[in-house]
Amino acid sequence: MKITNVRARVFEWKGKTVSPQANFCTNAMDALWDKGDSMHTFRFHGWTVVEIETDQGIVGLGNVALAPRIAKQIIDLYLAPLIMGHDPFDYEYLWQRMYRSTLAWGRKGVAMAAISAIDIAIWDIMGKAVGRPVFKLLGGRTKEKIPCYASKLYRTDLKEMQREAQSYVDQGFSAFKMRFGYGPKDGPAGVRKNLDSVEAVRDVIGYDTDLMLECYMGWDLDYTKRILPKLEKFEPRWLEEPVIADDVDGYAELNSYSNIPISGGEHEFTIYGFRQLLERKAVSVIQYDTNRVGGITAAHKINALAEAYSVPVIPHAGQMHNYHLTMSTLASPMAEFFPVHDVEVGNELFYYIFEGDPTPENGFIQLDDDKPGLGLSLSEQHLEHFNIIE
Repeated sequence: MKITNVRARVFEWKGKTVSPQANFCTNAMDALWDKGDSMHTFRFHGWTVVEIETDQGIVGLGNVALAPRIAKQIIDLYLAPLIMGHDPFDYEYLWQRMYRSTLAWGRKGVAMAAISAIDIAIWDIMGKAVGRPVFKLLGGRTKEKIPCYASKLYRTDLKEMQREAQSYVDQGFSAFKMRFGYGPKDGPAGVRKNLDSVEAVRDVIGYDTDLMLECYMGWDLDYTKRILPKLEKFEPRWLEEPVIADDVDGYAELNSYSNIPISGGEHEFTIYGFRQLLERKAVSVIQYDTNRVGGITAAHKINALAEAYSVPVIPHAGQMHNYHLTMSTLASPMAEFFPVHDVEVGNELFYYIFEGDPTPENGFIQLDDDKPGLGLSLSEQHLEHFNIIE
């Protein structure tokens, strides 16, 4: 079997969107004096979809949400020529070919995300070629079903946050993630508002549940060290990305500072990046996203490395490329799930572009043993709401 065609298209959303309110979610831009919507650079209202075709007529699907127009150019100009005419089952060779040929300007960021999209599509091909789901190629079923946590609860009116939390309780979830809305520039009053929001959510979900707290790189080392002791009484399962991804020393210090585990890795890349995090004991939970980290080939290696360090892997964003890896390894105890929602941050676009993603039942995701590949297809339901760039 040989790869005969690589097609990368950008799907840019032009339909209805929900505009985040002020203090919706802390983020790395909060450290600057810029006024207005600091989250605008972290919304993903466009995705690159990759379709790889073989001489046997099998088409594999991959995707990337980082800088989609740039990702398409990288795929078209640099990566597609490297894999054309090759057997997709030589996936390790193809991954290394893409990685090593782009080392001078790639390694991380959008270049690695573009490699990820191709790699995911290659694994989809392999699953379809042998008539088995991808997780069966990676290690098989390690769980009866995948526990997942409801991941939204952006900082809004506290009563509204409580109503949203109750809706997830009513759906059977027993694990939840919420976002902070205030950081260092907001001073002591912001600290109080952060604590009030955690208390409001805990009042609804109780303490026989898991609650995760998300900072999205919007704090700094000093601020986090001051607020961590105040958060301990709420018994969070982890505090996520308190500082920017490059501050590995900061992560390592915070991870040994209090009883609250520190999580991260959403903005880290390849096994080399995660080896550094693990060797430094910088995180207690790994949160790569397969369509950023280097695809399924890279993520599978990171799972094995994390298992050796006894550090759990709970991939960012849910979605099928992550669910298959979560199902196939004991290193991953649970998955993230973004509820289906009007387009807001952009993670929701996965449901508008693809069909086949499973719906949680009582807080669990199930994968089909008999559905080949990733189990995804392109949706035609919302095409009129996209600007599609060939």
